[in-house]
Amino acid sequence: MVFALGFVLFALGITISIALHECGHMWAAQATGMKVRRYFIGFGPKVFSFRRGETEYGLKALPLGGFCDIAGMTALDELAPEDLDRAMYRQATWKRLVVMFGGIAMNFLLGFILLVVLAVGWGLPRLDQPPATTIGAMSCVPPQNPDQSMVHCDGTGPAQQAGLQRGDVVKAVNGVKVDTWQQFTAETQKQTGTFTYIIERNGQTKTIEVTPQRVTRYAQKNGPGKEVSAVGVGSEYYEPLQYNALAAIPAAGAYTGQVFTRTFVSLAQMPQKVSALWTAVTGGERDPETPVSVYGASKIGGETAERGLWNVFILVLASLNFFLGAFNLLPLLPLDGGHIAVVLYEKVRNTIRGWKGLAPGAPVDYLKLLPVTYVAVVIGGAYMLLTIAADIINPIRLF
Repeated sequence: MVFALGFVLFALGITISIALHECGHMWAAQATGMKVRRYFIGFGPKVFSFRRGETEYGLKALPLGGFCDIAGMTALDELAPEDLDRAMYRQATWKRLVVMFGGIAMNFLLGFILLVVLAVGWGLPRLDQPPATTIGAMSCVPPQNPDQSMVHCDGTGPAQQAGLQRGDVVKAVNGVKVDTWQQFTAETQKQTGTFTYIIERNGQTKTIEVTPQRVTRYAQKNGPGKEVSAVGVGSEYYEPLQYNALAAIPAAGAYTGQVFTRTFVSLAQMPQKVSALWTAVTGGERDPETPVSVYGASKIGGETAERGLWNVFILVLASLNFFLGAFNLLPLLPLDGGHIAVVLYEKVRNTIRGWKGLAPGAPVDYLKLLPVTYVAVVIGGAYMLLTIAADIINPIRLF
């Protein structure tokens, strides 16, 4: 029940994020004197609408986004004679840029607000975390109940008995190189007898022999159990830093800058993730660094809510807003960045024409850009379908 609530709440958070993105465009257009004809949340058949001033507001049946219809976004739009002077394509460059950046800025602002809430309520996670395979707390190996709860246990576990220490970075499990905690766990669980960890400690490489303990683990609540090996270790993790309401604002601002950098790095790596997504779909291990779809993100939202980890819920939603804002900056139609590129091209072209004593050129013919737009839509759609398939067949598991 809590999972379903978290799933729905996260999906609603995504819908609100998209709705506010379109609000950013609408409010910027209205503030600069342009005419907004329609503002709708969703697509498909209209559920209801109402008119306020010159704008029709409404809701459509499919909650897959939203749109803001500004009169004269391109020279191809049909306009009433009285709206011609207010057409967006005829406005000053700065006004058009303000409108196109309005939606992107709204996503960044929403992400920042969520980080402020996180900083005050739970604390901001540190981005300078130790290597992914760093050994953290160690204990005995607790049995697990079918509902995934752990039974209390006492004493030391196999890892401590073997001489592992907190802060050791595991490089290989029984000869298999590991780079993530998921790989470390999977390789450890495969072992059936005494095996070795190759670790790095204080700059030195060591080999540690460990004799694991066989236990039953449940991948799903009340699902079938599987006997695996465990050694009683957790990953090292630096605790979040909490702030009061006043200090949270600059802290969230600094954190936003760090998230920006990571977001753009992730965007640059998206083409490289195609093979990893395909591997996940075809039965291989799911790389936790691969993108997730709206469904996958909502599923993560449900899982974090189910475990009471609302701080992770908020962080994922904030990260999604930063990603949406950064993604829309890509200079590809039909994204905002594509329209921004067109506006800047017209400005540069007309400036050069002015130097030559020529009149400004005609607005860019969007019909000539349709082939490039179609290619971007097809590639983007295929990527989205591949990501959804991976999230259904082989989802990222945080727990």
